[in-house]
Amino acid sequence: MKGMSTLEELERLVLSERAGHRLVRINGTIREVTPSYYRVSGLSQFVKLGDQVGFESNDKVQIGEVVRIDPEGLTIKPFNGRIDAKIGTPAFVVANNGLSPDQSWKGRVINALGEPLDGLGPLMAGSKPVHHDAEPPSAMTRARVQTPLQTGVKAIDLFTPICRGQRIGIFAGSGVGKSTLLTMLAKCEGFDTIVVALVGERGREVREFLEGPIEASLHKAVMVVSTGDESPMMRRQAPRTAVSIAEYFRDCGESVLLIIDSVTRYAHAARDVALAAGEPAVARGYTPSVFSDLPRLLERSGPGEEGKGSITGIFSVLIDGDDHNDPVADNIRGTLDGHIVLDRSIADQGRYPAINVLGSISRLADHVWTREQKELVRRLRGMIARYEDTRDLRMMGGYQAGTDQDLDQAVVLVPKIYEALRQDPSSPASRDAFVDLAQALKP
Repeated sequence: MKGMSTLEELERLVLSERAGHRLVRINGTIREVTPSYYRVSGLSQFVKLGDQVGFESNDKVQIGEVVRIDPEGLTIKPFNGRIDAKIGTPAFVVANNGLSPDQSWKGRVINALGEPLDGLGPLMAGSKPVHHDAEPPSAMTRARVQTPLQTGVKAIDLFTPICRGQRIGIFAGSGVGKSTLLTMLAKCEGFDTIVVALVGERGREVREFLEGPIEASLHKAVMVVSTGDESPMMRRQAPRTAVSIAEYFRDCGESVLLIIDSVTRYAHAARDVALAAGEPAVARGYTPSVFSDLPRLLERSGPGEEGKGSITGIFSVLIDGDDHNDPVADNIRGTLDGHIVLDRSIADQGRYPAINVLGSISRLADHVWTREQKELVRRLRGMIARYEDTRDLRMMGGYQAGTDQDLDQAVVLVPKIYEALRQDPSSPASRDAFVDLAQALKP
């Protein structure tokens, strides 16, 4: 075009391609290949962070995401775990139209890129595409969170009640019952749609989850799966895909339950990507961008704008080495509206769910409890604290009945409370946890 430089002309052609008019394909060249990323020269002027670049290998296009741009070239993290690139292989910008969720996606199982995994055929594209990194609703236009939610898990409904649109975390070490508790919460009634992201989980657990307690609700669920053997890019993308799908149903006016298991593995994947982009490790190996990516992801759930739906977020957090002051756990705990702590010592006693009611809190509990219930919970917590604080004293024989009336009451009632809170996925859901507890404590 007259009066236009060659570079400007190429940029116009690339923009036209992104708009759906494939006029030309601008090629770069792969110059460096490592086990975790590859470098491409010749495309730095035509892409931005988050764009996708691909190359052809064995009659297929392998796609990666741009994670770093510098004058010498691009750093690409592939979605495929194995890089089949060779030095000199042509690479090109791939048009990324994002996701276009549809109501027909309910009952389907997809991967992090929105591709079906269940063998039920292709997904129907909706009329409105959504972005993987959409902005959360404005703080001033969001609806308030006030409607109580009955989970059916007695320990939660009593001590850490949840509201519709709330975001709460389940903090636990490995093997303490975190995934089992999530399956119990997935049966929670009163939601139009359930969106579940299994991030970095064992492959066998996918079918166990699908054919287990959630099976009865599968017709209204969308499952996003990225198992532990997949690349960090897929594990990083899966929660973002799940949140984008949940946002679509929220904007349709629906009440959505979003479950992500686990956010920690998302943080691990985000760290791998950031290290490949050249970021320094600043806190136990985590890069600075991880601590900005986490709030950005978590803030997208919650209540929508007035008149629209809501996303009730339940996020599992894997505590590395049972250290609850781990920087990722600490960052997430400060962002969410409450946390449920699973304790290994409680699990060792065979009490499930292994919820530490003294270490767990819901910041919106006051919207659920009546004044009488709030006072009762306060007294129950005090009784349990007294019982646990004197455990060693009682084991050594230093406790004498009749010397402390409050402790005498705790010694009699707390074991009954613990027994009343026992539940497993096969147990019936509690309809009223306070009534169930009152019946259990009857003499």
